[in-house]
Amino acid sequence: MKEELEQIRQEALAEIGQCEDLSLMEQIQVRYLGRKGSVTGLLRRTGSLPPEERPAFGNLANQLKLQIQQAIDARREGLERAEWERTLENKQVDVTLPGIKPELGHLHPITLVLGEILRIFEGLGFDVATGPEVETDYNNFEALNFPRDHPTRDMQDTFFIDEDVLLRTHTSPVQIRAMSAQQPPIRIVAPGKVFRRDDDITHSPMFYQVEGLAVDEHITLGDLKGVLEAFVHKLYGPETALRFRPSFFPFTEPSAEVDIRCVICGGSGCRTCSQTGWLEILGSGMVHPKVFEAVGYDPERYTGLAFGLGVDRIAMLKYGIEDIRLLYENNVKFLEQF
Repeated sequence: MKEELEQIRQEALAEIGQCEDLSLMEQIQVRYLGRKGSVTGLLRRTGSLPPEERPAFGNLANQLKLQIQQAIDARREGLERAEWERTLENKQVDVTLPGIKPELGHLHPITLVLGEILRIFEGLGFDVATGPEVETDYNNFEALNFPRDHPTRDMQDTFFIDEDVLLRTHTSPVQIRAMSAQQPPIRIVAPGKVFRRDDDITHSPMFYQVEGLAVDEHITLGDLKGVLEAFVHKLYGPETALRFRPSFFPFTEPSAEVDIRCVICGGSGCRTCSQTGWLEILGSGMVHPKVFEAVGYDPERYTGLAFGLGVDRIAMLKYGIEDIRLLYENNVKFLEQF
């Protein structure tokens, strides 16, 4: 049987060396190493040898199998390289043809709207300020005139980490940090993520806000109305009507909700505006004196305006999105529209 191994080795290596076709190389591999191949057949006959000869013969047969496989791999690589070189020689490339345009990503609608909002307020003289998403109870509530036992805390269902640490429910703590770090005048907008325990087609447990603050001597409610009118007209167009409705926020007095004429129906009434013709887009007011006292400002000397808006809601109104959850599902087909 050793003579048969040597004969198979010589025949296989000769045949492999003379092969000039990749399809024939596959046939050679099957003929020698396949399930019914020559080498495989010899290995199956190992059991017919005397027990003391089986290990040596099996070792020789396995070495032959490895030698033939290595020869096949080397020859196949050489044939593939030669075929590729022939292809390059015969193929002419037109270098003047346009290249393949790579696919580009798409800015998220919230990113688009947030960028537009910030550009508008920067154009009105506001600086952009940021702060941590994990906040203290003091910065998020107490300094903003939310006493610990006050029912107004129920207005915002909060994610508490412990008694004094929480996920911020608005970006107003950035205003507290900014006022604590500098004296007036101050004009900032604070964009960022906020968190509340809420989840349905119009609410998300995580969403984006932009809050604004301006503090100086002699700031009036007229300044607040002027800033917000300029913002709305820049965002939705100069023909957009808006109105101020009295409201309540612990950190402003007086306080007002701001509505705009429905951008979907033009004010005639539709499902989006609940047939009222108006859409609420933000809350606003004059900074409460107790907030000034918390940051060391003199409320007899300084006045301030403040406002806050939900970027998600602005994006939904701007692009006609009916379900807020679409903004966070990472659906590529949805995002491609923007």
